[in-house]
Amino acid sequence: MTLTSIFTNRRQFKNKLAQWLITIGGISVLFTLVLIFLYLLYVIKPIFDPARIEVVQQITTDFVDAVNANVVEFTDENTRSVISSPNSHSALSIGIDELNELAYYITKQGQIHFYQMAESDFRAIGAHVMNRPLISSDAQLKLISNFEGKKLLLDDQNHLQLISPHFSAQYIDDKRDIRPSITYPLGKQHLIIDELTADEEAQKFNATIDNIAFAMNDELAVFVAFTSDNRLIKTSFIAEDDFNYDTAYETNFQSIEFNGTQVDKILVTPDLALAFVQSGNSVFIYSLDDEDDVPLKAQINPIKSANNKLTAMALLSGGSSILFGDSNGFVSQWFEVSTDNGRVFKEIRHFDTQGSKNQRQAISEIYTEQFRKSFYTVTKSGEIGVFYTTSEADLWRGNLLGRQPSAFAISPRADGLVLMDEKELHLYKVENEHPEVTWQALWQEVWYEGYPEPAYIWQSTSGSDDFEAKFSLVPISFGTLKAAMYAMLFAVPIALSSAIYTAYFMTPGLRKKVKPTIEMMEALPTVILGFLAGLWLAPLIENYLPAISMLLIFLPLATLLTAFTWHKFPKNVKNKLPETLAPLILIPVLILTSYLAFSLSPTVEAIFFGGDIRQFITNEMGIDFDQRNALVVGIAMGFAVIPTVFSMAEDAIFSVPKHLTSGSLALGATPWQTLIKVVLLTASPGIFSAIMMGLGRAVGETMIVLMATGNTPILDWSIFQGMRTLAANIAVEMPESEVGSSHYRILFLAAFVLFVFTFVVNTLAEFVRQRLREKYSSL
Repeated sequence: MTLTSIFTNRRQFKNKLAQWLITIGGISVLFTLVLIFLYLLYVIKPIFDPARIEVVQQITTDFVDAVNANVVEFTDENTRSVISSPNSHSALSIGIDELNELAYYITKQGQIHFYQMAESDFRAIGAHVMNRPLISSDAQLKLISNFEGKKLLLDDQNHLQLISPHFSAQYIDDKRDIRPSITYPLGKQHLIIDELTADEEAQKFNATIDNIAFAMNDELAVFVAFTSDNRLIKTSFIAEDDFNYDTAYETNFQSIEFNGTQVDKILVTPDLALAFVQSGNSVFIYSLDDEDDVPLKAQINPIKSANNKLTAMALLSGGSSILFGDSNGFVSQWFEVSTDNGRVFKEIRHFDTQGSKNQRQAISEIYTEQFRKSFYTVTKSGEIGVFYTTSEADLWRGNLLGRQPSAFAISPRADGLVLMDEKELHLYKVENEHPEVTWQALWQEVWYEGYPEPAYIWQSTSGSDDFEAKFSLVPISFGTLKAAMYAMLFAVPIALSSAIYTAYFMTPGLRKKVKPTIEMMEALPTVILGFLAGLWLAPLIENYLPAISMLLIFLPLATLLTAFTWHKFPKNVKNKLPETLAPLILIPVLILTSYLAFSLSPTVEAIFFGGDIRQFITNEMGIDFDQRNALVVGIAMGFAVIPTVFSMAEDAIFSVPKHLTSGSLALGATPWQTLIKVVLLTASPGIFSAIMMGLGRAVGETMIVLMATGNTPILDWSIFQGMRTLAANIAVEMPESEVGSSHYRILFLAAFVLFVFTFVVNTLAEFVRQRLREKYSSL
């Protein structure tokens, strides 16, 4: 074997090895991209899964029949209670603990019973854990009013008492045991809310309470009631200290002006500000803020048709919205909006809970979740619907029992339902983790509580538990495009003109110094650029805004004037200056021009803008001005994009074959004609790729927009307003989001949108580049 063949074999082996390595590397990159794509879909998918309700447990609660006796004694370590009627399990109210392990119900006879609904190391499923009497044995419960787990009991002897079922966890040998108890937030004594029955002498009026509702916080409890003698009253219990530690309080009685003789339902908002009183098809809204008067704030009529009736009413979580159900199976949502005549209640949206136009059923009850804007509707036939107001989502419909349950409750974490049917307790598992997310809520205008009109809003968190999450991706997608647009407006003209001059006009010696210097700018960390933009550039632009405007005029004029002057110089003078140094003449000129603009800025501001251009823009022009705005981002991010566009465009222009330019010049074309007609057309695929790479860099930039803007997700093209981009939003909120929450998954959806956007743009860019290459390859 000759020496030549040995070298040939080695070369072929190295070529094959390089080919395989490059192929494997390319496939690995594509495989990684596919994995990223699939992982994003894996995280995002659950937010679009439909709601599901599945039966978990069903137990018989006939404790009396189970022991074949009409009188049964049950004793636990805290209490001894007697059940004295075989019908004592007719439930008026029902509930369950947070972990869906212990359910309870309150009977008409005033007994509360707790049952084991899940596996436990201490009790079997269906075990009767505890029961306790809540009222005297010779009375029956007339009404139970609920508020955030607390229950106000009204018996037929006109006695009121506030209780709260409580669950505590105890650990025995590292095994958890959930134990129930009853607490009394306002003490064990009967509550007096009617001033006419506050003493023995006044009790001769014999007025009873027919309807009542309440709400309370740590310092105040407010009751609104309707009495048998057609009086509407408000009573306030003002804590002497804090109801969490001391049940002592002072009482304030107030009378409410009401001319009706019928009250079907009363609701009090959790903030103790409003009371809703339903009388037939009319709803009267009273303001509860004043300690001396209870004025009528508004009267609304949710039912417009004479053949329709108002059959149900409930407050959404937070109490800002109220839901009305009618006899035709529709539910409408109302809340206050700002108008020219002040704040008024307005119907915002409605839900068709049945869909079918035939055999429509009335809404019997509406049940709302404690911390979310979801609600359940129930009809007399037992048809149940699950809906979410903000996203207008129709989540689930079905019939769980085949008839209307006698009692219905949503678990505190909204992951379960407990229903009472005669003497059976039914526990259901609810899988409905992301009801607030729909394509409509993400990409269309949504009318949020308290807003005057529908809007695109991103506001993912708040300090309030009843916060209505706003997950519109439109503002942050818009901010991404806005930031990229202003960055490209700044970067592309500078980068392309620099690339053209460096590749086509600059001497080789100077090019060897300029090109690496500009490319080194790309190595500058963007966090440094963002830091400088936020802390130095933004205040500088704010203080010298006239100077920035004048630079847009002065710098081009100074450049043209310098070029014209240099052109008029005698040849013997120009020959004395090396050609390499000729472009450097502009540097002192540009520095002097910039100094002149900044020096004239205070004078111009004083003469034309009253000494404060920011106030002039805000007050006279009506344009909001943020210190960290799109102008700052455009300059800072454009500075980061320039090296990318410059490097690729310069390489494309410099790589144009010399025989093309030489042939053009030989045929009599001027250098500028050759540049425009030959060089730029031939290099157009590379120039286009450079611009697209710069756009991709601008769209995906994070630290600069994070530090140089106010991160305000608004829809405004104004150069003086900020924005929030997809990338910056992910960087800001991902560390704060709860893993697996809707917020967390929507952030991944934002990443997916960014991924798809860049993928589509790069694909289109490659398609255009190939077309340009095919078109001009024959030059």
